[in-house]
Amino acid sequence: MDERRIEGKWKEWRGRIREKWGKLTDDDVEYVDGKIDRLEGKLQSVYGYTVDQARKAVDEFSKSSK
Repeated sequence: MDERRIEGKWKEWRGRIREKWGKLTDDDVEYVDGKIDRLEGKLQSVYGYTVDQARKAVDEFSKSSK
């Protein structure tokens, strides 16, 4: 996934991310701030995803949110 794409759409995607991953707090979303690696890390810590699961989830989210 193109990291610039998620950073460019971050304001639009913030609400969608909260809908999809409701366990993420406002502070979590603020911390992510459009950075893919941070989002993947939060999914690992909050949801217990593996590295591969987090990457796949973020990639699928990106593709479905065009």
